[in-house]
Amino acid sequence: MCYYNGIKLSGEEKIRLKHLEKLLPKEAILDRPVQSGFDFPTWPILKPKEGLEDFEIVPMEWGFIPRYLKSRDAVEKFRKGYKDANGKFHPPVTTLNAVGEEMLLPGKMFQESALHRRCLVLSSGFYEWRHIAPMGKKGQPLKTTIKYPYHIKVKEKKYFFMAGIWAPWHDNETGEYIETFAILTTAANSLMQQVHNSKMRMPVMLEDALAYEWIFNSLTEERITAIGTTQYPSISMQAVSVAKDFREALNPETPFHYEALPGLLNN
Repeated sequence: MCYYNGIKLSGEEKIRLKHLEKLLPKEAILDRPVQSGFDFPTWPILKPKEGLEDFEIVPMEWGFIPRYLKSRDAVEKFRKGYKDANGKFHPPVTTLNAVGEEMLLPGKMFQESALHRRCLVLSSGFYEWRHIAPMGKKGQPLKTTIKYPYHIKVKEKKYFFMAGIWAPWHDNETGEYIETFAILTTAANSLMQQVHNSKMRMPVMLEDALAYEWIFNSLTEERITAIGTTQYPSISMQAVSVAKDFREALNPETPFHYEALPGLLNN
């Protein structure tokens, strides 16, 4: 769910973002049309300045690292899975996303960050797969589905904000310090129910007023959950099918038509 994100801004759009000069040495990060979260890349994050009603744009590593992991080796096992001394396989834990409805539950690794370290994730569009069951020879839908990728964006906006949470992390062995983040997800709206029809989830996308409140205001747990489960309106979004090899394409968001793919309602 929301494991492929993109950011592609023109020079004029970059200038509109406050404090962009902090990212100038890493300017290429603002021209990345598609990026897999499973590469655990750095990403431009709007982070509030402590004690000020202001923010800075900083590169953070996509993939929330809980503080109990003390080394990169432990992080590698956490993210990719490993076999213990008895040969038992421990499956990987994916922390690219955080479930908005569950982030404040007792014992959740995201709880402290949701309460105290909220951020905004820049995006110009993300990618999801729609599962369609082909028809058999007798006219019945087959059990095995075909996946069709879509590029999803906000209409008439070059970029938008996703709600995120972040955490500092130290490698006890090397002294490395980084900041990591996860994107919040919520139940799919009517458009995303059609596109991401296998999981029925979508990223938490915030209009400017809610984005401001998310990172700057002191919020109650009830308000954190309310904003962190916001459904962006379908009418303001657009989803377009793209080529199945979009991850290798020069322009991955270019529309691609599939004869066997039914259209989306109210798109």
